[in-house]
Amino acid sequence: MHHPGSSVPNAYISGTGFYAPPKVVTNDDLRTEYGIDTTDDWIVQRTGISERRFAEAGVNNSDLAVPAAEEAIERAGISKTDVDMILFATLSPDAAFPGTGVYLQEKLGMCDLGHFVPALDIRNQCSGFLYGLATATSMVESGRIKNVLLVGSEVHSAAMDMTTRGRGICSLFGDAAGAVIVSATEEDRGLRGWYL
Repeated sequence: MHHPGSSVPNAYISGTGFYAPPKVVTNDDLRTEYGIDTTDDWIVQRTGISERRFAEAGVNNSDLAVPAAEEAIERAGISKTDVDMILFATLSPDAAFPGTGVYLQEKLGMCDLGHFVPALDIRNQCSGFLYGLATATSMVESGRIKNVLLVGSEVHSAAMDMTTRGRGICSLFGDAAGAVIVSATEEDRGLRGWYL
C-alpha cells in the first residue's frame, strides 16, 4: 500500500529484466516438426500468437532466470550485494526440492556475499508473479528489506504434451523469464496497492 508522509517506506519497481531462449517455434513448426494437427491461421485467429520460445533440452528454469535477474539488477542501478531477498515465482521448478530460488541464488553468486540472502519460491501458477509482487511490496514496506529480486520464469516446453491432443496448451505456452527489483523509497511514488 502507498504511505505518503509516513515513516513507512513506499515500494516501487526500480529495475526490470527479461530473457527468452533463442529457439523460436512458430505455429507452422508445431505442425511440421511436432506433427500437431493445426495451422498458423487457426492459432493466430484464436490467440493472436504466431510464435513462442522453447529452451533447449537440459536448460533449466533457473538458467533462464539468470540473465533476466542480472538485467533487472543493472537497470535498478544496484549490485548483487544490495539484494536483500529473492522471490521466485514458477510452476515449472528445476526440481521438487529445493526451491528454484536457491539455484538462482547460487548461479548469481549470491551465496558468498558476506550476508545471507533468503530465497523463497512461490508456486501459484499463472498468478504467481502477482503474489510475488504483493509479497515483495509487503517485505519492502516492513522496513526490514530495501531491495527484493522477484523473478517469474517458466520452462513449459519440457512437460507439455506436444501432440494434437495437447495443442490447446502447447500452442499457448513457451519458455522465458522476467524479473523486477522492488525497492524502498521515501518519495511519494511506487506501487499503490494490490488486491488478490
